[in-house]
Amino acid sequence: MQEGLPAAADTFPRPHYPGEPVPETSLSSRPFPWSCRTCCFCCTMASASAQAAALSAEQAKVVLAEVIQAFSAPENAVRMDEARDNACNDMGKMLQFVLPVATQIQQEVIKAYGFSCDGEGVLKFARLVKSYEAQDPEIASLSGKLKALFLPPMTLPPHGPASGGSVAAS
Repeated sequence: MQEGLPAAADTFPRPHYPGEPVPETSLSSRPFPWSCRTCCFCCTMASASAQAAALSAEQAKVVLAEVIQAFSAPENAVRMDEARDNACNDMGKMLQFVLPVATQIQQEVIKAYGFSCDGEGVLKFARLVKSYEAQDPEIASLSGKLKALFLPPMTLPPHGPASGGSVAAS
């Protein structure tokens, strides 16, 4: 060990494996006693999920409508148009230019409903909406409208005898 530097054990909790108890020495200074939140992915995810926003289906409809409305705000419409122009309808560039802008627009709305203001918050919101889609046709419709705002329409390759997609039986 170099002189003048603290030992790693003095400054950081000992890393542990998921499911393994957190070392006692790291528990006293943590906001969540069951999570060290600094040494491993399992603890980070556990503390994030403990703070996740829970919305009813009706609340999810309201938030979805607000998110869709946010995309039509003049400043956001300009941002999305610029991102689409930069993407030139190329899927790789859509991910590079359009998706980050769409994520930011969603973040601005969903943070008011308890979701974190980052990509993880948007993913949690998307998972929540997905969980309600099968139960509620209105949520499924709103979700489809939202996706259409930033995802290009997907065309499936043709299949069948006319397209040469079938194999002749021998």
